Amino acid sequence: MGPNTDGWLDDTRTSYDTVAASYADLTRHLLDETPEERAVLALFADLVRAQGGGPVADVGCGTGRITAHLRQLGVDAFGIDLSPGMLEVARRDHPGLRFDLGTMTDLDLGDASMTGLVAWYSLIHVPDDEIDSVFAHFQRAVRPGGLLLLSFHVGGESRLKTEGYGGHPMKVHVHRRQHGQMMAWLNDAGFAIESHRTLTSAESKLGGIILARRQATAPR
Repeated sequence: MGPNTDGWLDDTRTSYDTVAASYADLTRHLLDETPEERAVLALFADLVRAQGGGPVADVGCGTGRITAHLRQLGVDAFGIDLSPGMLEVARRDHPGLRFDLGTMTDLDLGDASMTGLVAWYSLIHVPDDEIDSVFAHFQRAVRPGGLLLLSFHVGGESRLKTEGYGGHPMKVHVHRRQHGQMMAWLNDAGFAIESHRTLTSAESKLGGIILARRQATAPR
């Protein structure tokens, strides 16, 4: 996107550093209002336990609310985010949990080291031409048969978000995508789709959720 391909990463980092404290306050109780999302996360936790447990990365964890919820469900979850400001709030709100600085475009996780990976509304700022690379990192990091849980905003357009979370200045593109496109990208990356659904809730006016599993064979 633009002459500087990493410009969107810098903009995203700066934007979320700016809104971190208000973001935490405005999103802290969302899961209390979203029973269907809680059910999806509980299913994911059950499937991780069925594999014997193991580490799960919450990629784009923000202030850590999903990481902490997964821990409450007995999952060995930790968070990764590109925004130091968001991570500072995550560590404040969830002491004792692990939160690492990193990006999904250059994911610093060992090959086949994760039982599962979650990207909860964190792909929404990734441009189309970077998705393949991100999913290749996900596929590499998750062990064969391991799980991937994604949520995203459903639609066909992108827009520039210039303020948010209490009127703070932001500069991020929000990309809305269709299930078919997301599933095609995942299939190309070597994931098999287990289930997908669309719902409306406090998390998203129109949210998509996909549960997928890393195939044992390498992607074509």
